[in-house]
Amino acid sequence: MTNLLAADRPAPQARGMSQHSRRDLFRVGAVAGAMASATALQPTPALAADAGCAPPLGPVRVRPDDPRYEDLVRRGNGRFVGTPDEVRVVGSTDQVVEAVRDAIRSGRRMAVRAGGHGFEGFVDDADVRMVIDLSGLTGIYFDPERSAFVVEAGATLGEVYRRLYLGWGVTIPGGSCPGVGAGGHVAGGGYGRLSRLHGLAADHLYAVEVVVADRKGDVRAVVATRESSDPRRELWWAHTGGGGGNFGVVTRYWLRSLPHPPARVVNFTVTWPWEGMDEHGFHQLAANFGAWCERHSTPGAPQASLYSELVLTRRPSGAHLLTGQVPADAVHLLDEHVAALGKGVGVTPSRSQETLPWLAATLANEADDGKRWRLKVKSAFHRESLTRRQLAAALHHLTRTDYDAPAGSLSLNTYGGAINSMSAGATATAHRDSTMLLFYLTGWTDPAEDARHLSWIREFYHDMYTDTGGVPAAGTYINYPDVDLADPAWNRSNRPWHALYYGDHYSRLQAVKARWDPQDLFRHALSIRRA
Repeated sequence: MTNLLAADRPAPQARGMSQHSRRDLFRVGAVAGAMASATALQPTPALAADAGCAPPLGPVRVRPDDPRYEDLVRRGNGRFVGTPDEVRVVGSTDQVVEAVRDAIRSGRRMAVRAGGHGFEGFVDDADVRMVIDLSGLTGIYFDPERSAFVVEAGATLGEVYRRLYLGWGVTIPGGSCPGVGAGGHVAGGGYGRLSRLHGLAADHLYAVEVVVADRKGDVRAVVATRESSDPRRELWWAHTGGGGGNFGVVTRYWLRSLPHPPARVVNFTVTWPWEGMDEHGFHQLAANFGAWCERHSTPGAPQASLYSELVLTRRPSGAHLLTGQVPADAVHLLDEHVAALGKGVGVTPSRSQETLPWLAATLANEADDGKRWRLKVKSAFHRESLTRRQLAAALHHLTRTDYDAPAGSLSLNTYGGAINSMSAGATATAHRDSTMLLFYLTGWTDPAEDARHLSWIREFYHDMYTDTGGVPAAGTYINYPDVDLADPAWNRSNRPWHALYYGDHYSRLQAVKARWDPQDLFRHALSIRRA
């Protein structure tokens, strides 16, 4: 179990938030290549010795009377704040083993947190009495014995990108919010700006170390690899898209065949103003994006090097935004992309772009992660463009006059490419045929307004998928967890929540759960249930 179902993405800016805070959640309030085999790479002496050059942090036991307590329990979605008896800050696998033992001996329910970007209250559940905080598990180094790069579960993506690139010139194709913890991000699949070129982060997973407990309560750390001869291989497989918080506490990942990122990239923002945009123009903009994704999301397509997301905003925000990244030597793809999206829209967009070294561009959003906001998100995979009925539903909810919050949005994200090159059963990630990933969001600060904002996003989502019982036919993304999918009031389809996240893989994941967590110690509202 890691940072439980950590989010992949940050967010667009809302009024009052700084530029590019949490990259993709609240930008709406102001408008604004070849693969390198790990076996061929050698670590620098300093970084290779990194894991053993100093005593590990912790273990630190933080209780409610400790001044550090408030900071440690306010590390996720502002809607949820836990009240555990203890937060155990750990810095080694042995410390995790002892923390899990203590929780079992004392009969306390536990949860684990890495970066703290979970969108639901799985860690901050009232029944959780011990939070295992992985803040000290931040090592990033090369393991010559396994010919793989090691990323400890408490490392943030920003540090993963920094250390891997500066040390070896490689990276993982993970998410674009630097503050997200690697733990839950990789376990849920992990996608980002380079995924159309190089697949999901989990597609590069060679091995995983997990602290598990057997039926008698004996606790130990095990390493599972993708080797066909490994008797623990199914535990490895479950961590390639099975989500966090299900089987044990992930402490380390080993990754192979990590790609070299482009030397220089162009970060871009294109805005289409609401002013002057009629119903036809709105429909055309969203439909054009979907059509572009349908045409250019096959594995190996030249356009796979371009990543973009079209943020369709509430009218009070002033404009819709297209943001993303493209290699500097392929900027012509951006020109073609913008032209294709703007065809027939009827308003003139404005465009800004900046050419930067890849690492600088990737870490540009490191400052503000938006955790003080109260958030609700939903997701949907799409194989095709939005239908006419869906376009009408989106326009209705983004222009409703009975809901005045500017931060609500629907983001259409490019998907596919190398992600779709793997067979569905090769990993626990089931969705290998989509061209877009949609991200629904609203955010606010006043707890008294919870019901109003939750109603808006729930009604919006339900109306988009009313033909299929209020949920998307192509499924949803486990790193954007949504407890409404398990609520029959909102999921009126004949598909249970786990089918939306895991497709046909759920029974296989249940078998892994039964073997490695027979006591169901690692659980939450959307965790894998035992068979």
